[in-house]
Amino acid sequence: MPCPALPDGFDFTDPDVYRDRVPLPEFAQLRRTAPVWWNAQPHNIAGFGDDGYWVVTRHADVKEVSTRPDVFSAHRNTSIIRFNESMTRDQIDVQKLIMLNMDPPEHTRVRQIVQRGFTPRSIRALEDALRDRAGRIVAEAKKNGRGDFVTDIACELPLQAIAELIGIPQEDRSRIFDWSNKMVAYDDPELAITEEVGVNAAMELISYAMNLAAARKECPAKDIVSALVAAEDEGNLGSDEFGFFVLLLAVAGNETTRNAITHGMHAFLTHPEQWELYKRERPSTAAEEIVRWATPVVSFQRTATQDTELGGAHIKEGQRVGIFYASANNDPEVFDRPEDFDITRDPNPHLGFGGGGPHFCLGKSLAVLEIDLIFNAIADAVPDIALSGDPRRLRSAWLNGVKELRVSYG
Repeated sequence: MPCPALPDGFDFTDPDVYRDRVPLPEFAQLRRTAPVWWNAQPHNIAGFGDDGYWVVTRHADVKEVSTRPDVFSAHRNTSIIRFNESMTRDQIDVQKLIMLNMDPPEHTRVRQIVQRGFTPRSIRALEDALRDRAGRIVAEAKKNGRGDFVTDIACELPLQAIAELIGIPQEDRSRIFDWSNKMVAYDDPELAITEEVGVNAAMELISYAMNLAAARKECPAKDIVSALVAAEDEGNLGSDEFGFFVLLLAVAGNETTRNAITHGMHAFLTHPEQWELYKRERPSTAAEEIVRWATPVVSFQRTATQDTELGGAHIKEGQRVGIFYASANNDPEVFDRPEDFDITRDPNPHLGFGGGGPHFCLGKSLAVLEIDLIFNAIADAVPDIALSGDPRRLRSAWLNGVKELRVSYG
């Protein structure tokens, strides 16, 4: 098998790369030549005290890693593939309390509890309220004539959905937005946010959620917080566990969905025939294609718990393994013409919600609902929306984020 022709020192978690683009051509090279490839790094640059990680690029291999938690651990080094080199081991280990960074059986216990809030009945109960909110969000943006799509539209519905779901007062949503931004933006110097600021934001959010949980224990309400925490002896979450769950929601339920919506709008406006099709037919397949196209989480990581083989590569116990969803979602072995944005694509076995296994996205149904509702509202109220500038991308090692997308609302 030939070696990939990558520039010396190329790193698939370099935040400078993602500030400009997702490295789809480089992923394609690896899928063809070295689908599981060792990406060397300067010692400890990612915060893990090692010298690199394996890049997993094919759809089938990403799924295999995702579904074998006994061999590929989310807990050992967490799921975040790159921190700054100033990140201490203690700071990394604290994050193991988040469900995203747990392995079975502890992950199984916590997930069984929190999934009570994500039943089909729970999501259906939100639909009318979220449809109304989507309409009001777009109507408010329309009044301004033009603006930043990210802050005007994309961020609002995910924040309000989280607030609605777990009973956070709507007036606190801007605080959740601010905290979540600070937690994921430490790689972007323009935002002047250090890792210390990000850690402090996480602690503030956790403290807020713990106080909310404590209040619901004292005085239960008809909301998901009460269902998750009000009776610990019945297998519910402790206040600290609930705090870390809300932290996860602030990123997994806010950052990812808002970036999917933003990338989806940009894709529609740069593929006008797809926007015309959407306005005319509103296909139910659109949301899944938007998530595949956007792949808001470029990658997570696992750590090998034993020596193993994957895609012809020999992986040693303790080595980190990056599962690159952005590459898997453009694998031509799985998708016909993956470079095309096609809202009628069906079937669409993308891995934008994870590769299956224990960490498959708990909130998938809610995310799909939000995407459907917001684009229906946009198509109804501002069908002539148009780009006013190029998207300004987030500098991040693992998120496909957009900071700003200037548009005219027509």
